[in-house]
Amino acid sequence: MIIGGGPIGLACALEAKKHGIDYLILEKGTLVNSLYNYPVNMTFFSTSERLEIGGVPFISNNPKPKRAEALEYYRRVTQDNHLNIHLFEEVLRVDRRQDFQITTSKNVYTANNIIIATGFYDIPYLLNIPGEDLPKVKHYYDDPHYYAFQKVAVVGAQNSAVDAALETWRKGAEVTMIVRGPEIGKRVKYWVRPDIDNRIAGGSIKAYFNSMVTEIREKEIVVQTPDGTITLKNDWVLSLTGYQPNLSFLKRMGVELSNDAVRKPNYSEETYETNVPGIYLAGVICGGMNTHRLFIENSREHAEKIIGSIAAKVKQD
Repeated sequence: MIIGGGPIGLACALEAKKHGIDYLILEKGTLVNSLYNYPVNMTFFSTSERLEIGGVPFISNNPKPKRAEALEYYRRVTQDNHLNIHLFEEVLRVDRRQDFQITTSKNVYTANNIIIATGFYDIPYLLNIPGEDLPKVKHYYDDPHYYAFQKVAVVGAQNSAVDAALETWRKGAEVTMIVRGPEIGKRVKYWVRPDIDNRIAGGSIKAYFNSMVTEIREKEIVVQTPDGTITLKNDWVLSLTGYQPNLSFLKRMGVELSNDAVRKPNYSEETYETNVPGIYLAGVICGGMNTHRLFIENSREHAEKIIGSIAAKVKQD
């Protein structure tokens, strides 16, 4: 059983199929759900060949592919290889019997081995402030047109926040960035950084550094700045402060986590099998809270090592 229908989950399925191992992918959302939830105009940091899985070429019209091209590529990989996948079927619990029993929102399955490739995009970091539950607050950003001619506060300073600020501003929004640190994030794409720096320097986009939103109201927000507390008129808050993996899901299955802030799961670097025999991890979930260590391009090898380990078990049996 492969839990997660993202690129690495698909790569595991391709490798299982190559070895003649029976498999099923369970995905709680749409195909490559995390990529689908990226902004509609998003450009990848990686080149197309570094996003390839299963040796299937990824041909892009651009030096760095866009979201729409990636969705088309992974659809084509899934369709052309007739991958066995159930979409919009969430795994609710996993019990260890003689084999694993997997209970989903639609069915109950048994499996000898489980590969968890759930990524990290499903749980946003919350501000935990009054008003965060208002409908005007969004933790995901998709299309800039929606915010045209509105007063938009963007909380955060990494790629998603910078993209949202620039795109909504270009569609006519009045954009204010609220940044906890002293500058725009160091991981921002190098071809985007000059753009946002120039917009802030020129005053087109207002930015408050070393600041934080302390309250969200229906038509305004309260911001704590180095110069004191201010209140700004506001229509929308895009709280794009990052996301975290569902580590509690691993703990419920008995997977051990480190006691430090990283909370790195316990698994073998050779096989990616966890301390629970038969449960494997693939992709960014391996890094625990350190979600910037693993990406598609350096997680593709996980599939080969995991399926190699499972194939060796099958051969022994």
